[in-house]
Amino acid sequence: MRSVVIILTLLFIFGCQHSHEHTHEESAIDFTKLYEYDVEQKVEELGISLKEPTPPVANYVNAVRTGNLIFMAGKGPSLPEGGYVTGKVGEDLSVEEGYEAAKLVAYAQLGALKAEIGDLNKVVRIVKVLGMVNCSSDFGDQPEVVNGFSDIMVKIFGERGKHARAAVGMGSLPRNIAVEIEMIVEVAD
Repeated sequence: MRSVVIILTLLFIFGCQHSHEHTHEESAIDFTKLYEYDVEQKVEELGISLKEPTPPVANYVNAVRTGNLIFMAGKGPSLPEGGYVTGKVGEDLSVEEGYEAAKLVAYAQLGALKAEIGDLNKVVRIVKVLGMVNCSSDFGDQPEVVNGFSDIMVKIFGERGKHARAAVGMGSLPRNIAVEIEMIVEVAD
């Protein structure tokens, strides 16, 4: 009787291992077939120049990966010549200027994401975006500002760039930046 229990236990263990391996193989995504175009080439065609991410200014990292998800730290609107777009949208900056600042954040996030995963063609989907707009308490056009970020994600990744999102107002942001945006991205193995 004891040897029957041992044999059944071994069969169960090896059966589960085989089943797990098979499931993992099926869930692996071939990132070369995600897009009908080259994402990196699309970035170039749009005239976007991705820069290496700047080192964090405090005790954090630019990205954390867990499984197939990348959690990107919040980034601000870095100007090509250095510095940031600063001020409160609706007071110091127009909604249109806030939208352009959010586009700059998209470029910064894409640069940090590329540094993390090596190839933007590995992006399965932009999952979630949190857009924070530096504005007064009576400002209500945060979604229009954060659209600058979202529109870039959709231009680059198509349907895979559409994401869940929150666009909220903040009384202040670090160093008085106009916009800060973080995102969660699913990537292929």
